[in-house]
Amino acid sequence: MSLAPVFSLNDLTKVYGEGASAVTALRGVDLEIAEGELIVLLGPSGSGKSTLLNILGGLDQPSSGQALFRGADIAHFDERALTQFRRRHVGFVFQFYNLIPSLTAFENVELVGEVATNPLPPGEALEMVGLANRMHHFPAQLSGGEQQRVAIARAIAKRPSVLLCDEPTGALDITTGILVLDALTQVNQATGAATLLVTHNADIARLADRVIRFADGRIRALERNTVRAKPSELDW
Repeated sequence: MSLAPVFSLNDLTKVYGEGASAVTALRGVDLEIAEGELIVLLGPSGSGKSTLLNILGGLDQPSSGQALFRGADIAHFDERALTQFRRRHVGFVFQFYNLIPSLTAFENVELVGEVATNPLPPGEALEMVGLANRMHHFPAQLSGGEQQRVAIARAIAKRPSVLLCDEPTGALDITTGILVLDALTQVNQATGAATLLVTHNADIARLADRVIRFADGRIRALERNTVRAKPSELDW
């Protein structure tokens, strides 16, 4: 039995600007994303990957087409509805960690409880990413990889339906990047959150259930891995 889609995208288009200065970032994207899938998005800068992630996360809205989240078209949500959608259903992980330096790892994750309806206990979220023994440290006392894992714990503490990761290892060295990817794959398997990971590193595609290759605002190829590799098996 196939899993129900958490997202169904139909002829999704995004244009920035008007007239001669208009830039088309997405050109008629059709895609279904299943519960629990781990998808890697590959493509050159400007190919539409981050634009797609922003629309799925309710940070931006398409110019035309449908973006159905469990049957509801977020393309037509007003700002209030989009805010509620982001708070209840979406976890974000970016290249830069955006932690509050005056708060411990535990307190940074605890902040999610102010907006989520049924958050994970901060300690449990941090334990899931391997930081149970570092939860009372401040960001300045943590390595880059540990800070990124705090950001992942913060994202999953709201129990999101979808986890959106934009170049989460882009600022990290190889060894640290493997630890972060290991945390993401384990979280994906443990929580069942549909996980989309944007990267320029083509070898990371081996971690995915499916690989989406973008170019010029379009999906150029969809590939499925029969076996998901482990982060430690990647050739960087």
